[in-house]
Amino acid sequence: MQEALGVIETLGFATAMEAADASVKAANVRFGDWLKVGGGKINIILRGDVAAVKAAVEAGVASASRIGEVKGETIIPRPSLKLSPKFPIDVKSTTKK
Repeated sequence: MQEALGVIETLGFATAMEAADASVKAANVRFGDWLKVGGGKINIILRGDVAAVKAAVEAGVASASRIGEVKGETIIPRPSLKLSPKFPIDVKSTTKK
């Protein structure tokens, strides 16, 4: 089954790390990656089931808003498989080669 996709966009790296930390602690989600968008904006990618991603994004936004600026958030319940080749939205492997 396709996993939901959650994205939190923040202004600044510290704010992004605060959002990521709070998100993975709040729900059973996997941290996919972080992306430098430009202009100081950082996106963090979360994957998991829809309810978990929703809870994680809400917790991440609330926590990050206390220390910095959150520019946006989105939850896509069933992202198209055609997005993965164009956007780095998949969870990176943690195994060493």
